[in-house]
Amino acid sequence: MAVSAEELGTQDIKKLLVKQAVPASVGILFLSVNILIDTIFVGQWIGSLAIAAVTVVLPITFLISSLGMAIGVGGGSVLSRALGSQDKEKAETTFANQITMTLLLSVVFLILCVFYSESVLLLFGAKGSIMQLAEEFFYPILFSVPFLALCMMGNNIIRAEGKAKFAMIAMIIPALVNIGLDIVFIKLMNLGMFGAAMATTISYIMCFLFVLWFFLYKSDLKLKARHFKLNFSIVKEITELSFVTFSRQSVISILAIIINHTLYDYGGEQSIAVYGIVSRMLMFALFPILGITQGFIPIAGYNYGAKNYLRVNESIMISIKYAAILATVIYVFILYFTSEIVAIFTHDVMVNANTTTALRWVFAASPIIAIQLIGAAYFQAAGMAKKALLLTLSKQGFFLIPLILILPNFFGIFGVWVAFPIADTLSTLLTAYYLRREMNLQKIKTSDGIL
Repeated sequence: MAVSAEELGTQDIKKLLVKQAVPASVGILFLSVNILIDTIFVGQWIGSLAIAAVTVVLPITFLISSLGMAIGVGGGSVLSRALGSQDKEKAETTFANQITMTLLLSVVFLILCVFYSESVLLLFGAKGSIMQLAEEFFYPILFSVPFLALCMMGNNIIRAEGKAKFAMIAMIIPALVNIGLDIVFIKLMNLGMFGAAMATTISYIMCFLFVLWFFLYKSDLKLKARHFKLNFSIVKEITELSFVTFSRQSVISILAIIINHTLYDYGGEQSIAVYGIVSRMLMFALFPILGITQGFIPIAGYNYGAKNYLRVNESIMISIKYAAILATVIYVFILYFTSEIVAIFTHDVMVNANTTTALRWVFAASPIIAIQLIGAAYFQAAGMAKKALLLTLSKQGFFLIPLILILPNFFGIFGVWVAFPIADTLSTLLTAYYLRREMNLQKIKTSDGIL
């Protein structure tokens, strides 16, 4: 059953979080399974070098499409607080402005990538024999990016409305379509990387059509032509909060550039394939934690907008507790079944051996990352853009990138893998400090009767 906007402020937090987080988790699961199986098909049917090519291309396309995600998350925070304060006109104007912003920005970036494609691929690590396979995958998938950007933006607004099940379906559709078309295009028609790209492109378009259908027939937001005119104050508010998410994705893309070049320098193309497997597992294995984080955001945003600080603090603590328990279980599973997991992707003996070591170290700090993820999400949901930006960038920007630049000089490729748990630990400590201060402030506001 969908959750109405008003129920975000009245229902039991535990039940509400489950209603919001389970569909989000399922949606993320299908999205990550899609990427995971895509990687398995590419690795088994084309080769481990194809995994390296996909690892180079995907950060580029996701950087562009993350404009939609950023505008969706930032605008979703504005929209949730508008709904919490019963300002539906602002909510509808916010959504319409998000559509306009997403279309304009994604098309501009698409054009730039078309004209400077080879330079962009080289920048992201398409060296040596990776380049040809990367080009085959890059060009077809590039034209699907505006559709993906609109899907990412729309998905966040669907969740902000409290209709998490529809957001889940929007993520399931492209996964099923892509997996089915992968089998047809790669296995049956032997189209190689071009076939993999076409399967992904069609799946994004199908997702867009579903999101469009939702907003035409199921959404509580009824847009009119006047809503699409850019409102400076709303655009400014969206941009400030969107900058947090886009900055995070930009830093992730910079991280991908640094990791790909570092791995190539120390271990060649095979090391990039190893990271391709590890990065896919990071998204797949942590889907419940990411789902809880996504489910938490509209709850926190609505109640913060309604000045119900007791419910805000309760939602933070419950979300961290649930996410930490799940993260610990996931880490133990990966620790004991690492070799079996890696063997699914490729039969390359050298890649398998290196990936087993990498996977164990990259996931080593998983049990504590819930604090960092929920903490950063809270400040974004509450509209505190500067703190949200600081905490969101802390892992990749402040800790992981410097560590990857430094540690391999002393420990080789192992320095790349061990940098991940160190960065997780440092960013979690930083987030815990700011989050505790904020929760204490909310308690003071509540005790003073500011409700």
